[in-house]
Amino acid sequence: MNTIHVFKRAAAPPEPEPPPLPEDAAPVAASLEHPDRFTEVFDLYYAEIHRYIDRRLGADAADDLAAETFLVAFRKRSGFDPRKGSARSWLYGIATRLVSRHRRDEVRRYRSLARIGGEPSGEGHDDRVVSRVAASAAGGRLGAALAGLSSGDRDVLLLVALADLTYPEVAQALGVKYGTVCSRLSRARRQVREALGGVDPLGTENDHG
Repeated sequence: MNTIHVFKRAAAPPEPEPPPLPEDAAPVAASLEHPDRFTEVFDLYYAEIHRYIDRRLGADAADDLAAETFLVAFRKRSGFDPRKGSARSWLYGIATRLVSRHRRDEVRRYRSLARIGGEPSGEGHDDRVVSRVAASAAGGRLGAALAGLSSGDRDVLLLVALADLTYPEVAQALGVKYGTVCSRLSRARRQVREALGGVDPLGTENDHG
């Protein structure tokens, strides 16, 4: 008697559900048909984008560039892809690209800090850049270290230190690979740590991938 073996094809595993879209993506999408909805994005993030630019370039530049960040974002909102990350990270990427037009001004600020060891009035710039570093002990050295970083390494370090972005968020903001973020941040931290006598500019709690 012939024996017939019946093999049942294993059921295909269910398709994984896509991750939920960031909550702040909704007003960006809605603004394509209702432009006034973009004010929700502005209200959510203008203050922190302004603060980020202020900490890198100063208050005068921050007023203009923060406004320009949202103008650029509004004009390019149709290209925002929420599957790649949040509107917040997207805005930080735009702001960072605008800051990049003023690299000389930024480096000049850090070199000035290196010479005088702090700003003449108000909150020390080094305190505002990396809160983990004691201003009284490391102001000048921190300024020199930041001025000596390459622009790409400095962008990554400050997006983590100032904006508290995760590594994937930094990758989205800058349009680079995750591994590039890791290598740039590692290099920047090493250079700044050496300049500060072993003090990590971020602290271990900021190691969020």
